[in-house]
Amino acid sequence: MTPTKTTKTEVEMVIRNRKTVMKDGIMTMSGIGEPSVFHALVVIFLEFFAWGLLTMPIISVLNITFPDHTFLMNGLIMGIKGILSFLSAPLIGALSDVWGRKFFLLVTVFFTCAPIPLMTFNTWWFFAMISISGVFAVTFSIVFAYVADVTTEAERSRAYGLVSATFAASMVISPALGAYLMDLYGEALVVAVATAVAVLDVFFIMVAVPESLPEKVRPSGWGPAISWEQADPFAALRKVGAERTVLMLCVAVFLSYLPEAGQYSCIFVYLKLVMGFGVVQVAIFIAIVGVLSIAVQVVLGFLMRSLGAKHTIMLGLLFEMMQLMWYGFGSRTWMMWAAGVLAALGSLTYPAISAYVSVNSRADRQGVVQGMVTGVRGLCNGLGPAMFGVIFYLFHVDLNEEHAVSGINPRPDEEKYVRMIPGPPFVLGALLVICALLVAAFLPEDGTVGARQTSPDLRFEVERGRRVAGPLSPLMAPESAAL
Repeated sequence: MTPTKTTKTEVEMVIRNRKTVMKDGIMTMSGIGEPSVFHALVVIFLEFFAWGLLTMPIISVLNITFPDHTFLMNGLIMGIKGILSFLSAPLIGALSDVWGRKFFLLVTVFFTCAPIPLMTFNTWWFFAMISISGVFAVTFSIVFAYVADVTTEAERSRAYGLVSATFAASMVISPALGAYLMDLYGEALVVAVATAVAVLDVFFIMVAVPESLPEKVRPSGWGPAISWEQADPFAALRKVGAERTVLMLCVAVFLSYLPEAGQYSCIFVYLKLVMGFGVVQVAIFIAIVGVLSIAVQVVLGFLMRSLGAKHTIMLGLLFEMMQLMWYGFGSRTWMMWAAGVLAALGSLTYPAISAYVSVNSRADRQGVVQGMVTGVRGLCNGLGPAMFGVIFYLFHVDLNEEHAVSGINPRPDEEKYVRMIPGPPFVLGALLVICALLVAAFLPEDGTVGARQTSPDLRFEVERGRRVAGPLSPLMAPESAAL
């Protein structure tokens, strides 16, 4: 039987009528209450709160497990995880359109958090499982799909903003709490608490989260429901060169997000093992940068109205370039704090890119272009951490905490590199962002006529592109609310 096409209008009618249908007893589903944004917020908060608690313990365990190649191994582990996430995200997103969101929320959260208890038993297996868990590290994609199921188009931007703010809140609180518990009681207790939070998240999904995807919206057969194009992570990337503006935008995204992804994977390790930050200092650094990033998102709308999307992109890239230079050449603690402030200011780049796409792309191309941008970001999530790890290794930057404590002197070539450029990958990243700035300068100005007029069916394609075109990492999550 050939499945019938369900329009976006019909989907929103199902959402609006869900409450009445459930009251009449016609529709029954597991979970507590009706599907809502609240369920998605709890899932995201608990997962990232669990991992946030382990921020400081992971740094210590990483250094103990790989004392001679700490940063190289960190880059390879996070790189493999990012690439696996990039490859699997389209397939998992497409399957969730057939089997429903709840099952894949359960699967992604369970396997993403499965490595946590291994940290106290076998650190090699712990890091190996972190890499392999990248296959399922796409919880954000499923959560955004869940939110799209339970909200109307008018409600969606606010709901995405709540999801992003919830993620930021979890990462502001949890590293500081984890550092405090580790100082008082040791790493084992922090791992136990993180494991308990992860188990609570899985239990919440099993018991409390109702299915959000109505049966009416799901395809009626397996065969026509999934195509290779939907599951192919490179499908969107192959279309990048079709239009000059899209090609320039994707090149700018690649050049700027590659160092951003690499920085995110290693900055806390760098602050502690190279710049001499204490555990509490790193936790406070994370909290302050997180709060400032949220504040930047608040004023984003004003900047967009005042400067336009293109010039806001360039302003964000300028801040990103400056913060990478500070990280790369800075040798004092106050310089790292200044770079953190610039990092928060630079967080406006990617919401501005999303807004630029929505304003300047033709109505019938928005979903495709959003998929391309998301695919490029997902690819950078794998390449960026590996690039940073290899560069640190090639420049002989010592990340061995035991050497610093014992007073072992570095070799002359190592000392020369560290004295001149403490953070070589950050400097290379700044040069890449300068190239991104040059590319962005040639983007067309904002204001394509008629681009804002998007039909409900085409808007649905934008949402679908966001869900299945590529992985949404924590760094990308706050930016997705800009559309």
